[in-house]
Amino acid sequence: MPGGKFAADSLPDRQHKPMNDMSSSPSLRDYLARIKDIASAVSVAGNDIEQNRRLPPQLVQALIDGGFYRMLQPRFLGGAELSLDAFSTLVEELARLDASTAWCVAQCASCAMAAAYLDRDTALELFGPPEGIVAWGPPAPSEARVVDGGYRVTGTWNFASGGRQASWIGGQAYVVGRDGKPLRNDSGAPVFRMMLFPSQDVQMTDVWHVMGLKGTASDTYGVKDVFVPDRLSFARDEECDRRENGLLFKFSTSNLYSFGFAAVALGIAQQMLDDAIKVASDKTPTASKRAMRDNNVIQAQIGRSEATLRGARHYLHGVARELWQAVSEHPEVTRAQKIEIRLCSTWVIHQAMSVADTVYHMLGSTAVFEKNPFERRFRDIHTLSQQLQGRQAHFESVGQVMLGLEPDTVLFTT
Repeated sequence: MPGGKFAADSLPDRQHKPMNDMSSSPSLRDYLARIKDIASAVSVAGNDIEQNRRLPPQLVQALIDGGFYRMLQPRFLGGAELSLDAFSTLVEELARLDASTAWCVAQCASCAMAAAYLDRDTALELFGPPEGIVAWGPPAPSEARVVDGGYRVTGTWNFASGGRQASWIGGQAYVVGRDGKPLRNDSGAPVFRMMLFPSQDVQMTDVWHVMGLKGTASDTYGVKDVFVPDRLSFARDEECDRRENGLLFKFSTSNLYSFGFAAVALGIAQQMLDDAIKVASDKTPTASKRAMRDNNVIQAQIGRSEATLRGARHYLHGVARELWQAVSEHPEVTRAQKIEIRLCSTWVIHQAMSVADTVYHMLGSTAVFEKNPFERRFRDIHTLSQQLQGRQAHFESVGQVMLGLEPDTVLFTT
């Protein structure tokens, strides 16, 4: 289809079971149909999301009923184990409706890959219920002290996107032995593990007062001396603790964040451009003799912006498909492939942001009014670009590797 965009009208209406029925795994087509089903709910929730800085309960329930938090869960839980390509497609379509909604789904769906690292009984306990949603933020200074049967955990973490709707919260903590000394692995690096806490055991701190992506509620959270049994702890993204062998789980949660958040950027920018074309078709700017559609500068900006997004989308999905095939043949994500993911996702985010900037300036005063579908998306995409996946320093790291140097940051190759 033109530009890689999905024409919703071409998707047939269909009856579907809620995802808590674990008898089947939904396909990309199923999920695209479900996005049609929730589109009005997302639209109605827009102002609520912006004002209250979180997804409203009725929208969260619609996402649960549609199985969106299970997109990357193992099939034995009723999950879809979607490919990188399919996941990116769905997140982009959600982002065209609302960026915060898409971000929360991408984050929480990726975190739900935790189920592949737990024993099946524990995974069913956490994720079997329809409302079984997990969220976490990046590693932070913390301590998990070894005790009988598990750990006593104390720590504070940031950026718990989707945490206000989650029933389980994770925190990646440094492991300390019974003697109080940090444990180290064979290479001498500190040992850290993901700890899962019931949400009621976590203290959430409302700090997410930001210019965009307000509905993600990416707040700070912490625990103090909370007991975590062994079964609710795992080495995140480490093969030694991985229990499910599906192709999806050869990739890390960080890999999925890269594809998901780049797709959010694409969705924001594409919808901005599509809405701008509608405005340009009818608007004559103040003090201008020509309608916007007759202005050759506007015409060129629209054409170049569409080409930019098509190219970025092709790059993202091309890398997704190539990696999926490569890892199916050689089941390990190499360092070079991780670097490719970082390069691709960062480039896509910045290309999408450039289109958003072009649209914003092209529309003049129309873009600044809250009643029009531009200023919120402009704020959302610029907030997104400040997240780790969008760091311009990743380009420097790629250059360092290409020149035979070690990249400055370890996170670059995770």
